[in-house]
Amino acid sequence: MNIPLAIPTIDPVATVREYINAFNKGDSKAMAACFAVPGSILDGLAPHVWRGHAACENWYRDVLVAAEHEGATDYVVTIGTPLHANVTGDNAYLVIPASMTFKIRDKQVTQSGATFTIALRRHEDGWRISAWAWAKGNPVAS
Repeated sequence: MNIPLAIPTIDPVATVREYINAFNKGDSKAMAACFAVPGSILDGLAPHVWRGHAACENWYRDVLVAAEHEGATDYVVTIGTPLHANVTGDNAYLVIPASMTFKIRDKQVTQSGATFTIALRRHEDGWRISAWAWAKGNPVAS
């Protein structure tokens, strides 16, 4: 089942930005609305791979559990201009530089130099993320 996007997008990068904005707001329903069903996520957080109809929701649930355990708060992801943006018919492949800031027990951490790689598929009402992978950057505490 696909959940309709609030605003259908004709640009796959716009869908990724919408997904990141939803993550930054902690809006799991808006994140899921950007995701194809089934979907796939590959991340540095254990168990590292989430697949299926609830991949996005299950990943975010695990992020929140890990955050509570580690004392992490205030996640904000920033993405740059795509290094690769290939659209072939109804499929898109994006590689985007990214950074993430967050706090661990009130200590600011910046993870710069990350890479966000995303595969998308165009549906009748816009682009959906089919899969994404996050390659961690270098965390620096301040």
